[in-house]
Amino acid sequence: MKFQPVTHCIFDMDGTLLDSEKVYAEVFDSIAARHKKRFSWKIHVKMMGMLEVAAAQLMIDDLNLPMNVDEFLLLQRRGFMRYLPHVHLMPGVDKLIHHLHERGIPIAVATSSGAESVKIKTSHHKPLMSLFHHIVCASTDPEVEHGKPAPDIFLVCASRFDDNPDPEKCLVFEDAPNGVKAARAAGMQVVMTPDEQVNDDMKQEATIALKSLEEFRPEWFGLPPF
Repeated sequence: MKFQPVTHCIFDMDGTLLDSEKVYAEVFDSIAARHKKRFSWKIHVKMMGMLEVAAAQLMIDDLNLPMNVDEFLLLQRRGFMRYLPHVHLMPGVDKLIHHLHERGIPIAVATSSGAESVKIKTSHHKPLMSLFHHIVCASTDPEVEHGKPAPDIFLVCASRFDDNPDPEKCLVFEDAPNGVKAARAAGMQVVMTPDEQVNDDMKQEATIALKSLEEFRPEWFGLPPF
């Protein structure tokens, strides 16, 4: 396999770098259960990649929860504080990130989470996170006006590399359909590592879909091989 060569890599965080989507699902399910509601995968996949306020409002509306966004986010924060510090890296992440960094490939993170959530979930992975040139936390970044599937987050992220590369020179790594749509809308190729519950129709826009980053080969995109 061979695709268009790239020079920079941008990584989503939840479900791509960190095995945190399960924690999100547990926290959201506990919030729903307080009001005898059921949090489903159908709702989860719609929320993936959205800005935190928009995702909260979507769940409140879909489940008709008797709370406002601020109340929802408070409960969410409590759940995150309890569980997110312990999330593990996704398979293949440690090897790939160290490889790209050691070969001088500029790498960054573009996450829909806010800065506080990112600080919590990466607290046990500081050495790895220090290898990234920068992290865009869309929910608290004033330059990101619209969340995924809009392209804003990836365009802002690309613009913050020292050499401000053209979008087509950036390769995005994503797990969520909304993130794939955002990357494509930004004019970037995207490697998708979806949850096993994501159906084939939701993978169609990805440049390539893999079971995990362990399957990824940098040379497909003109990057130095392992």
